[in-house]
Amino acid sequence: MAEKSRADQLRAQILGLVKEYHQEAFPPKPFLGGISTIPVSGKVFDNHELELLVDSSLDFWLTTGRYAEQFEKSFAKVMGMKHAMLCNSGSSANLLAVTALTSSRLGKRALKEGDEVITAAAGFPTTVNPILQNRLTPVFVDIQLGTYDSSVEHIEAAIGPKTKAIVMAHTLGNPFDLEGVMQLAEKHNLFVVEDTCDAVGAKFNGKPVGSFGDLSTASFYPAHHITMGEGGCVMVKKASMKKIVESLRDWGRDCWCPPGQDDTCGRRFDWQLGDLPYGYDHKYVYSHIGYNLKMTDMQAAIGVAQLEKLPDFIDRRNANWKRILKGLKPLEEFLLLPKATKNSEPSWFGFPITVKADAPFSRFDLVQHIESRRIGTRQLFGGNLLRQPAYKGMPMRVVGNLTNADIVTDSTFWIGVYPGLTKEIIDFMVGTITEFVLEKTK
Repeated sequence: MAEKSRADQLRAQILGLVKEYHQEAFPPKPFLGGISTIPVSGKVFDNHELELLVDSSLDFWLTTGRYAEQFEKSFAKVMGMKHAMLCNSGSSANLLAVTALTSSRLGKRALKEGDEVITAAAGFPTTVNPILQNRLTPVFVDIQLGTYDSSVEHIEAAIGPKTKAIVMAHTLGNPFDLEGVMQLAEKHNLFVVEDTCDAVGAKFNGKPVGSFGDLSTASFYPAHHITMGEGGCVMVKKASMKKIVESLRDWGRDCWCPPGQDDTCGRRFDWQLGDLPYGYDHKYVYSHIGYNLKMTDMQAAIGVAQLEKLPDFIDRRNANWKRILKGLKPLEEFLLLPKATKNSEPSWFGFPITVKADAPFSRFDLVQHIESRRIGTRQLFGGNLLRQPAYKGMPMRVVGNLTNADIVTDSTFWIGVYPGLTKEIIDFMVGTITEFVLEKTK
């Protein structure tokens, strides 16, 4: 066996010190109710993430590299898709997925300006924004209270002659009815994009969410199920769609060589495309109006370590969700509590609560009390997005009333279930809410 170089020895020494550093720099903190801050989400990590991050940095390979390749292969298997392509955020992943549907390589199925895409009226903006950014027309439908997803009936009612796709998020980790949606898509020849940014690890009919649609997306922002700090991913079933997404992510180029490699196709100077002369360097041929949305290998290294923890993270999220549900059950006269979609196994991102219309207090009142005890809360993202200033005057179509989207805007919030929360913390959260409700309903 060859003797390790001095550089290898130093690397091993550095990585050994990283473990010691983690123990000293990130010791467990005691929880003090009403004093300690309880965030709605947060990163959970140990020395392994730090070791891989430092290992990657020592390569000084500052773009996509070996860790990204390893993560993409592993994550595709987890998500039940053929291919996974990392990018710099979940929002960028949604942009890439929707833009891919406009590629000329899809022939007659390619979406064109003015074509319609069905989506939920209540949710996170960057599920919807790529529709508008590609000059497509969003068709907004209402959601259901309790699951906070759109129903198949709402979606079916919205399908018209210009409808070409459905782009939906699995709200707070709760899958929408994938069986029904995919049946509609097949019947009407529609593309489906699953936004799983809040739902990695969830299942529907025993299959991973993200494995049903033509494309699916994920986010690795610190709030999500696993983190890379920033980062996202697009998953696809077909190699032809993979090439489109990669082109859009990588400047719009036609070439598919990884960074630092040349002539993967063996024909680098043997192409004639567009009006370019024969033999024009394929690395500088562009087939799409693209972006540069790659991520760094250092981010991917963190993801490799996080992915190993995903099953445990999901179990802990779901256990926390169930503990909150059990604790708040006695308050159902005043609070609408969440429920899983039929035939689903959620991977809960948060615990949504809707204050009922006849409760003797408002969401504002309850949230102010919770926040005063240093418990983090969030609204259900943008609520009814049509009421947000950014969407005033935008081209759109609305099908049916948006009653539930408005209720969510006025009366819904959510609290955290992330793996960093202990039973003690969960019980404090439940106790704080219970204390307030009982006081207001004496």
